[in-house]
Amino acid sequence: MDIMAALQLVLRKSLANGGLTRGLHEGAKIIEKHTALLCVLAEDCNQPDYVKLVKALCTDHNVNLISVPSAKTLGEWAGLCKIDSDGNARKVVGCSCVVVQDFGEEHAGLSIVQEYVKAH
Repeated sequence: MDIMAALQLVLRKSLANGGLTRGLHEGAKIIEKHTALLCVLAEDCNQPDYVKLVKALCTDHNVNLISVPSAKTLGEWAGLCKIDSDGNARKVVGCSCVVVQDFGEEHAGLSIVQEYVKAH
């Protein structure tokens, strides 16, 4: 399992447990409260101030930051889409920032993400 598949699993488990925060405003509040465990940022965000703010908040509050290539992919992983009868994602909304407060139960993807964060 590579890091992106593991991160997708972590985000889905976190969403199921109610520990996922999407967007800049909500994410900034969680980081400021010191309850954030992980922050995921989309690399294709076209607003440099947005990226600068998220990176600064994460470094100030010692929150681990992982980058993903696409905001649409991050939005799909964060549950900002409709799933059709075939199980395919439709009407995916892009999301540039996701903050994890609660990982949920232990699973293989979580250990892979934690090892990746320690290495980087």
